[in-house]
Amino acid sequence: MTPLLAGKTAIITGAAAPRSIGLACARQFADHGARVALLDRDETALEAALAILGEDHHGHVCDVTDTSRCREAVLVMERQLGGVDILVNSAGLVQSTKVMDISEAEYRAVLDTNLTGTFHMCQAVIPYLRERGGGAIVNISSIAGRTGGGFFGSSHYAAAKAGIFGFTRGIARELAPEGIRANAVAPGPIDNDFTRGRMTPELKEKVAAGVPMGRLGTPEDIAGACLYLASDLAGWVTGVVLDVNGGLLIH
Repeated sequence: MTPLLAGKTAIITGAAAPRSIGLACARQFADHGARVALLDRDETALEAALAILGEDHHGHVCDVTDTSRCREAVLVMERQLGGVDILVNSAGLVQSTKVMDISEAEYRAVLDTNLTGTFHMCQAVIPYLRERGGGAIVNISSIAGRTGGGFFGSSHYAAAKAGIFGFTRGIARELAPEGIRANAVAPGPIDNDFTRGRMTPELKEKVAAGVPMGRLGTPEDIAGACLYLASDLAGWVTGVVLDVNGGLLIH
């Protein structure tokens, strides 16, 4: 069987942390034939991630809150990859501060990383997708955008992740005539390091008990959904939000 992404090139943000959704996407995309560029602001973690992926792939230090750094990184990676077909926006920041305790700086950091960073990267990549005659954008949102927060993300995180829904649908509608598809994935609770140790074993057990499938998700679960949306299997799919949460939000 031909790999799903044979001959494709992908840029993935927030892709360096060992148990991140971004790195899981990079590994699955590479396994399915893509050449991958990892973007992350952590240079040490980025080097370690590239060592896992191998020499056919590339990386660039980039803070997605800085639009000039995004444009620079995409320019460099596009030249090294020989084009761009896929963008996965996975960079994120979660905080659980109560609304009256959120500082202006924290509010801006959460919105800038999750929502504005997605905007910056889309603006940087879309011209190259147009040059290729089409492509796919996958934006990582969260169940928090549906529920108004919860486990760790509070109001500003929920606002940012809900904003990704609207932004994704907006660019999907605008770019569809050019063959550029845009979709979002909304993960439920994931067993990784995104919460920086706040998800204790006891809390994991409690959260998993409320999931119909009886477990937390894994980064690989989300990467599989991204792989589908990035591939030609989803060739007539655009403007959707794919909920991947083990049945937590069955209506």
